[in-house]
Amino acid sequence: MRLPDGLAPWAVRASSSRGRLHAEPGGGARSPFQRDRDRVIHSTAFRRLQYKTQVFVYHEGDHFRTRLTHSLEVAQIARSIARELALEEDLAEALALAHDLGHPPFGHGGEDALDAMMKPHGGFDHNAQSLKAVTLLETRYAGFDGLNLTWETLEGLAKHNGPLRRPAPYIAEYDRLHPLELSTHASAEAQVAALADDIAYNNHDLDDGVRAGLFTLEEATALPLVGEAHEAARRANPDLPRDRATGEVVRRVINAMVNDTVAEARRRIAALGPRSADDIRAHDRPVVAFSDAMMEANNELRAFLFQRMYRHWRVNRTTQKCKRALQMMFSLLHGEPRQLPPWWQARAGEAGSTAAARAVCDYLAGMTDRFALEEHRRMTDPTIPG
Repeated sequence: MRLPDGLAPWAVRASSSRGRLHAEPGGGARSPFQRDRDRVIHSTAFRRLQYKTQVFVYHEGDHFRTRLTHSLEVAQIARSIARELALEEDLAEALALAHDLGHPPFGHGGEDALDAMMKPHGGFDHNAQSLKAVTLLETRYAGFDGLNLTWETLEGLAKHNGPLRRPAPYIAEYDRLHPLELSTHASAEAQVAALADDIAYNNHDLDDGVRAGLFTLEEATALPLVGEAHEAARRANPDLPRDRATGEVVRRVINAMVNDTVAEARRRIAALGPRSADDIRAHDRPVVAFSDAMMEANNELRAFLFQRMYRHWRVNRTTQKCKRALQMMFSLLHGEPRQLPPWWQARAGEAGSTAAARAVCDYLAGMTDRFALEEHRRMTDPTIPG
């Protein structure tokens, strides 16, 4: 069902946005969610995603995905699903582009390293760090810290994976200032962005894993979902060149996942009968999800990638080296914050304090892979000028 504006009754609408924490003049021809998207794209944190890894560190090859290319792929998938479901595409796209802004260098290894170092100070969570980036750490505007995004975008960033019963410290702190209704689900648009993230992540890791030689496409076809896509590609192209087979398979797997998501979302929405976006938020489970069969297939793919890619000895070796570099820098800077650039020194305060730990963590989390490796060399090699 679509209303005269082309959206479903349960879609979020820019005209009824709950606004921004800091009031601003209207954006002219751009809707509030288009302005959110544009602010994300122009942010420093977004540009840094170009040199933040997914699985491979930036110097390991120019053709592997980075956080930037991943975010663009998530945005494309999110817009496609939102369009099929008559949802607010600009909000879904803004959330897709912003969802990884809080990721530290070196992928999940970097996140694990910072979480271990921050345990005495509340831990580290990349979703909370994404919210922190857009509400505090970006310093582009004269009137406020952060990007001053709409309530709907901030809500989606905070809880796109579902209600937060035990929110990370920064999310809880921000929620006291600007309540985001953490106990409910997020909008359907945020749910779309979250599932688009899963679709993009697993499929581009399948592509990158084959490209890197960590496993072969033939090994992956043991998975029913991949095997069926491979068979379909062969039927459509009997003389399919080997160097194009992976691309043909991946696009078919993505298409199958997107079609399944749209069909399952329509089924759940029909059963719920929502009349507004708040009905989606109040429901006891997401309305945008895989079917049971596709969820099982996706879990099989994820388990395969975990064993054959994320735990591959080559990946592990690089991950451990990068984790040690981050942990060493954290220890050095936390113990002596005067090594930080002036702006960060002012935030850090006393050596060894929780304030210093948080400032050092924010400083390190914002680094690209390239800058982190260079900074580690500057901090540990006496022959390199500081």
